[in-house]
Amino acid sequence: MAVSRAEQRAMTRRALLTEGRRRFAADGYHAVVLAEVAASVGATKGAAYHHFASKAGLFRAVVAEVQGELGEAVATAAEAHDDPWEQLRAGCRAFLTAGGDPAVRRIVLVDAPTVLGWDEWRAMDEDSSARHLAEALHGLIAAGVLPEQPVEPLARLLSGAMNEAALWLARTEEPGALDATARALDRLLDGLRA
Repeated sequence: MAVSRAEQRAMTRRALLTEGRRRFAADGYHAVVLAEVAASVGATKGAAYHHFASKAGLFRAVVAEVQGELGEAVATAAEAHDDPWEQLRAGCRAFLTAGGDPAVRRIVLVDAPTVLGWDEWRAMDEDSSARHLAEALHGLIAAGVLPEQPVEPLARLLSGAMNEAALWLARTEEPGALDATARALDRLLDGLRA
């Protein structure tokens, strides 16, 4: 069965994304050359530019993909619980655990804010996971689990703290670091209920 032009384009785009992701995670944005990514998957430099316009365009698409997967992992962990408080805790823990993935650490937490700029990175983060955190906090306040308070600053504070913790976890060799961080997170979250 012959592959249509549309299917071939989709396969080329997928191959470029996969290879770009591997290289961005391993080497960092600045060390990646778009022409080398294309050549490694048997595509031309022109095909890479057709699909992504630039290395930054490929990186942006990779960031969106990784952030989307991270958001799904957090949501899946949260949805495994019926209790809204346990959903928040499980989602936060899933985010911290994901920081151990080299792609998440290097692409999303280290390079994306610098390469894309803070505002674009925050907008992408908002689309993929930050809004879920805000929704969870709204739900906890509505249910009376958390006291009435402005959600936006609280969500930003928690998000920032978890980003920093995820970066630290990705870099540390300290035994038991994830468990210690999860306990610290629980104490922080429990403080919100007071």
